[in-house]
Amino acid sequence: MIDVDRVDALVDVLAARRRTGTQIVLVSSGAIAAGLGPLGLAARPRDLATQQAAASVGQGVLVARYTSSFARYGLRVGQVLLTADDMMRRAHHVNAQRTLGRLLELDIVPIVNENDTVATDEIRFGDNDRLAALVAHLTRADALVLLSDVDALYDGDPRKAGSRRLTDVRGPEDLDGVELGGGGAVGTGGMVTKVQAARIATGAGVPVVLTAAAHAAQALAGADIGTYFHPAGRHPGTRLLWLAHAATGRGRLHLDPGAVEAVVGRRKSLLPAGVTGVEGDFAAGDPVDLCGPLGGVVARGLVNFDAAEIPDLLGRSTRELASSLGPEYERELIHRDDIVILEPTH
Repeated sequence: MIDVDRVDALVDVLAARRRTGTQIVLVSSGAIAAGLGPLGLAARPRDLATQQAAASVGQGVLVARYTSSFARYGLRVGQVLLTADDMMRRAHHVNAQRTLGRLLELDIVPIVNENDTVATDEIRFGDNDRLAALVAHLTRADALVLLSDVDALYDGDPRKAGSRRLTDVRGPEDLDGVELGGGGAVGTGGMVTKVQAARIATGAGVPVVLTAAAHAAQALAGADIGTYFHPAGRHPGTRLLWLAHAATGRGRLHLDPGAVEAVVGRRKSLLPAGVTGVEGDFAAGDPVDLCGPLGGVVARGLVNFDAAEIPDLLGRSTRELASSLGPEYERELIHRDDIVILEPTH
């Protein structure tokens, strides 16, 4: 069920900010939950097909609620449903960026959610905090506000005396000693995923404020509230940001030490000669994980060949492949522009 009062309270804050001329993009969860009631389900279903059915019904319910709530202020909304695939494939992410930009130009409030109705590998993007961080990058947002049921990030259980609010986070060193594990006190309120999302956004040059929904107005006004994560990087390519943080490898390519050095150390393309093995069932254009000799994932990239084609290419130079198989094989397995480094060591 949708909590109408909480939705209206959030919209009250966003509409007030919108009246000052600030553009707003809202990333909202709740489609599956919103579909449970209309389908007569007492609890969230476990099977994928029923989750997708609930999302299909719930997306309409959710956007209808936002439409009605924003209409109180004369504001219109537009629904944008995204998948990880939309951002990994260049034509798709350009279209998503164009759509969001045009909605804002038309004075529409975009309501963004994961397109749960067509997700097959995993019903969810991972979490909507991560989706929000990536959308903030996609729209070149000036700031990202992550809302929780906890008013800030603390160095201990916020319910216990002596726990200290972390007002600023400028880098990983500021989180030393802060328990972020799933079983830790700070993990309450989805804090683990929110900190991960903050790292994604700040690494892309977007500052982040993490606070409770009740403090959304103060956060948007720049008040000393919650925890402020300082931007730590420049805007990288959108597609590579999604490849690093949104994609799941559809398979694995195992690299010899020379190939790892070329790809990770010198940022070169991956050639067939440096690959020792292939796992999985994937198609050209899919994301695959690149593994070092010890099996650890060191990078991820968009592969140029189907999985079935690759075994015949392994260990051979592109010149040799072109000579025996044709000129279309005189190319890299993965171009360097389609590779993102995941770990500094191998």
